[in-house]
Amino acid sequence: MNIKAKNWMIPLVVASLFGTQSASISAGERESLEEVRATTMSLIELLVQEGVLSKQKADTLLQQAQQAKQKAKEEAETLAAQNTQPLDQTVAGQPKAIRVQYVPEHVKNEMRAEIEQEVMKKLNYKAGERLGIPEWIDRIEWTGALRLRYQQDMFSDSNAIPGALASSEVQNMVVNNTTEDRERQRVRAFFGANIHINDWLDGGIRFTTGMLQTPVTPNQTEGFSQGKFVFGLDRAFLEAKPYDWLILTGGRFANPFFTGNQVFGTDLLWDPDLAFDGFVARANPAINRHWKLFSSVGAFPIEEVESSNTNKAGDKWLYAAQGGIEWTASNDSKVKLGVAYYDFKNVEGERNPLNDSLKYAGTVPLWRQKGNHTFSINDGSTNGNRCNAGGLCGLASQFQLINFTGEVDLAVFDPVHVILHGAYVQNIGFDQKEIQRRTGNTYKKENEGYELALMVGHPMIKKLHDWQMFGGYRRLEADAMLDGFTDSNFRLGGTDAKGFYVGAQYGVGKNAWLSSRYVSADEISGQPFSVDTFFVDFNGRF
Repeated sequence: MNIKAKNWMIPLVVASLFGTQSASISAGERESLEEVRATTMSLIELLVQEGVLSKQKADTLLQQAQQAKQKAKEEAETLAAQNTQPLDQTVAGQPKAIRVQYVPEHVKNEMRAEIEQEVMKKLNYKAGERLGIPEWIDRIEWTGALRLRYQQDMFSDSNAIPGALASSEVQNMVVNNTTEDRERQRVRAFFGANIHINDWLDGGIRFTTGMLQTPVTPNQTEGFSQGKFVFGLDRAFLEAKPYDWLILTGGRFANPFFTGNQVFGTDLLWDPDLAFDGFVARANPAINRHWKLFSSVGAFPIEEVESSNTNKAGDKWLYAAQGGIEWTASNDSKVKLGVAYYDFKNVEGERNPLNDSLKYAGTVPLWRQKGNHTFSINDGSTNGNRCNAGGLCGLASQFQLINFTGEVDLAVFDPVHVILHGAYVQNIGFDQKEIQRRTGNTYKKENEGYELALMVGHPMIKKLHDWQMFGGYRRLEADAMLDGFTDSNFRLGGTDAKGFYVGAQYGVGKNAWLSSRYVSADEISGQPFSVDTFFVDFNGRF
């Protein structure tokens, strides 16, 4: 603490404890003095309790303050006796006032901050020994969530058998079960930390359950004979905020684009649990109290392919940009509209030369679910090379997506909201002539998708008796989106899917809730494969 603060603190403590007040002191000044006095007394008690100040020293401090009060009183009486005017009147005939020296507000704020720092520093010691609480612990916020799930998958009796799905050259689908209903108990766990590094830089890490070979689901099927659950790192990022309206994020982080899945837990294009790697810049300037712009621009590596003399495939990337506008009414109702462009680079397959079966092997996607049109990248004259016979399968289409997303949030009945969500996507990278030149095959143009959904209830379940009901319809054609990154719960993942979903959530306590969802989805044009899925979840977060 500097000299100025020390010089002010002694009379402040004395005055706050035993300062003389007269009838002429204003109510505001008296209230302020009483507040300082109460704060000082509480501070002394806290110092005694924590062992920083002994009871004997506290009593001594109070006695010194009492003596200082008595001395100040005597000096005031002496000065009053020397005054030629009556003790109970001033020149204007008004009651005599005892003046309290004015302390500027900025000086009081500075004193308060320095005293607080000094006291908190000492509170980290007890009886001369350090408590062992490091300073950086105050800059970490721990977060986590647990979910217990019952899942039932119900398959149509008219579904094609797994062999028939896998033998399709056009939509090669590796599915182990298509007819036998399945019941599972599943668990999901998140544990992470948000880290405040300094005034402009934050960071975060998060661990999650899930299978290591899939980027889209953190669910782990229960069964203790399987051994231990896998727990991996799925968030690790730094986030800079040089201005209030600008955020720069790098590393592995949550989906940075406006999609609407915060309320419905589902999304037309992206699985809600998918992590994005790379860099993104987000700008959210406010026009006025009702209108705000938002935008995101980023580059995201999908798969690094090591080039060599035998491997000429390029690295797979996603370059994306989104812009939009948000309007907020006086009653907190909102309308939000956004348009995005997603450009996937080097994800389409390339046919290998006849004398080199590995030159473009790296164009085969590292991870797929099902739905996209495919072709054999090796010479089809040998059956063993065809992708429907276990050979290498490349994606037929390029993927350049235009995506529109809109949401209307009516808060007229707050805290109950009515939210209408809509989304549309078209893959403008689908070009039949270009695909025929590259693959030698002709494919039906199926490159569009859309979704409509409605929610009534609390936008987020936070406490007991919060509730929510929702439902929607979705249609996502075969090449409207890369099938590897779509919602893993809708038709058990992938594209070439249409159907509806309904669900409800109910709060059973603070940060605890039950949820249920029923999803019914069918194929659009591929081999028959319909799945109805029923979920019941018990959720908790901290």
